[in-house]
Amino acid sequence: MVAGFTRLGEEELVRGHVFSVVKVRFRGPGGEEFERHVIRHPGAVAVVPLHDDGTVTLVRQYRAALDHDLLEVPAGTRDLADEVEQRTAERELVEEAGLAASSLEHLVTFHNAPGLSDEAVVVFLARGLTEVADDRQGVEEEAMVVERIALSDALVMIDDGRITDAKTIIALTLVARRAG
Repeated sequence: MVAGFTRLGEEELVRGHVFSVVKVRFRGPGGEEFERHVIRHPGAVAVVPLHDDGTVTLVRQYRAALDHDLLEVPAGTRDLADEVEQRTAERELVEEAGLAASSLEHLVTFHNAPGLSDEAVVVFLARGLTEVADDRQGVEEEAMVVERIALSDALVMIDDGRITDAKTIIALTLVARRAG
C-alpha cells in the first residue's frame, strides 16, 4: 500500500440513474493537494453459465455507448440496496438468460477502470443449469439475443476480436483455465 495519501473530501457533480460523478480532493505524501474526478458505481456481477456439455450461454446486447452490440456473459448492476452479490447473480442469470443454477462459485472480483471509477465486478461460475422464464428489464435487454456457444469457440472469439467486453474476457478465460 502506498502510504501518505489523505482523502480530504468530495463534491457530487452529477447524479445519474446508476452512478454519480464526484470531484474528490486529496493530499499527497509531500503535502500537495490535488483533485480527481471519480465515477461512483454500486458495482456489478457477471455470471458464466457453464453447461454440462462444455458450452456457455452468452448474450448479445446493444450497448448505447458504443452504438453496437457486444457478446457478453450475463451481467448486471448491483442496483438493489443490501442485495448480496450471489443473489444479484442469480437474479441476473434468470433475467437475461432464462437460467437458474444449482450452484454458484465465486471466481474473481476485479476493478474495471480504477483510474476513474470505484466499480467492482464480482464474477461467478454457474453450474447445474435449468431453463426458466426470463425476466428482461429495459429496452436493451428486451432486444437481447441469447446464444449458446462451446467454451473453446468463445475463446477463439476472444483471440480474433469478436468478443471485446472486458468482464467476458476475464470470466471466460478463468473458466477455461479451471476446466483445462
